[in-house]
Amino acid sequence: MASVLVVEDDQFVRSALIRHLTDAAHTVRSVGTALEALREVAHLRFDVVILDLGLPDLDGSEALKMLRGITDVPVIVATARDDETEIVRLLNAGADDYLTKPFSVEHLSARMAAVLRRARSGAGEPPPSAVLRVGGLTVDPLRRQAELDGVPLDLTRREFDLLAFLAGRPGVVVPRRELLAEVWQQSYGDDQTIDVHLSWLRRKLGETAARPRYLHTLRGVGVKLEPPAGQPSGAEPPR
Repeated sequence: MASVLVVEDDQFVRSALIRHLTDAAHTVRSVGTALEALREVAHLRFDVVILDLGLPDLDGSEALKMLRGITDVPVIVATARDDETEIVRLLNAGADDYLTKPFSVEHLSARMAAVLRRARSGAGEPPPSAVLRVGGLTVDPLRRQAELDGVPLDLTRREFDLLAFLAGRPGVVVPRRELLAEVWQQSYGDDQTIDVHLSWLRRKLGETAARPRYLHTLRGVGVKLEPPAGQPSGAEPPR
């Protein structure tokens, strides 16, 4: 059972979602505007938010950015916009998953289950018994904190999971399929999801795909995290 916030202004769709989620034993609250959604998440804890983009007061993509400013609750975006550029933009803005309208209740249930598994399992975290060091990069799985050259990194939940998973395997090329399975808890998926999060993470590490320092992509093989030449990597007891 999960606590779900449905953000949908279409009363027919909203009622159908509430009925389906309630029948599935979830606790549901619903609102019809972006501002109401922001108030809800500011005062109540939810396990997942289902966010429609076509809201009357504020575009849902802007609402998503505002949500990400106050909470890391998993967000599934429901959108009629199915072009690749829009999907990449939504993932960049912090969406955990998306559904293209119209969608079936079975499809929604499957996506919700996957998102909740990822959020509850803390997927991709190495054992919290050691602080990981890769060159000037420090990752503390227990405190979910990361620093680069002593400067704290402002990472989303998924960015931290991805970074921690790779930092626990310095110098090892991790296949994309393994990243999907271990970090995203998905047996299949689109490489685009990984690429978007890697791009986002690279920006925060101050590098690019063309000029990598820590994150290296081997085309057709996978991704590895390793320190710049001459810098050490390893683990140390927790601080």
